[in-house]
Amino acid sequence: MISIPTHTLNDGTALPALGLGTWPMDDAQAEEAVRGALEVGYRLVDTATNYRNETGVGRGVAGSDVPREEIVVTTKLPGRHHGYEETLASFEESRARLGLDYVDLYLIHWPLPRVDKYVDSWKAMIKLREDGLVRSIGVSNFTPAHIDRLEKETGVLPSVNQIELHPMFPQDELRAFHAGKGIVTESWSPLGRGTSLLEDPVVKDIADGLGVTPGQVVLRWHTQLGALPIPKSASPERQRENLDIFGFTLDDTRMAAITDRAQRRLGGDPEVHEEF
Repeated sequence: MISIPTHTLNDGTALPALGLGTWPMDDAQAEEAVRGALEVGYRLVDTATNYRNETGVGRGVAGSDVPREEIVVTTKLPGRHHGYEETLASFEESRARLGLDYVDLYLIHWPLPRVDKYVDSWKAMIKLREDGLVRSIGVSNFTPAHIDRLEKETGVLPSVNQIELHPMFPQDELRAFHAGKGIVTESWSPLGRGTSLLEDPVVKDIADGLGVTPGQVVLRWHTQLGALPIPKSASPERQRENLDIFGFTLDDTRMAAITDRAQRRLGGDPEVHEEF
């Protein structure tokens, strides 16, 4: 069993330093992937209402031999449910689909600044945490301005901001902002989904030199930046490979070489992207 380091969040709870992403699996795929991932050592599982696989994720958790208290389950609030009462109702729907008494980490999926209800949702999430239904609360795809507004209006900072992060989009300024606020950076699309990142000659050369795979090199790059990657994989072999990144290190030269890519965003811009 691979031992995974942890991050201590600003609310005192802990997150494993690498997790399993489940988008775009369906319920059946998610159930199998989650159960298998827990068997090989994963303890952090990431889903969302809009992934439409919370039921499968919950079944995978329930079908595992791993004690519930050792598993960190994350889900996310969709844009169509922004608002105080809407957030409370949406959470109960997610909790029912997951089949859980509590959720470990609950995130606002996107800020939707045009709708301008994310502060109301945040106030509801604070209540969910105070009521013991959620262990930790955070956000996804938020900018520093969005987070500053949450802090100004509620006095409560997110414990996590899950953002697009990979060597082609390293998010230096946002990661530095997180570090200054004690917010853990989670990386979605950590392997640059849909790109040729894992075939990049620089990445492959580094992998060959260390006797590891290109995917392991990129995931190790994330962890050495202090970020927490959540790669999606349904393959048991790939799940083990993705988890096995804590036995080698990248020196400064290799870290810089991996980061030195043409900068480009693969997903939506949080200022304008709308997800309902």
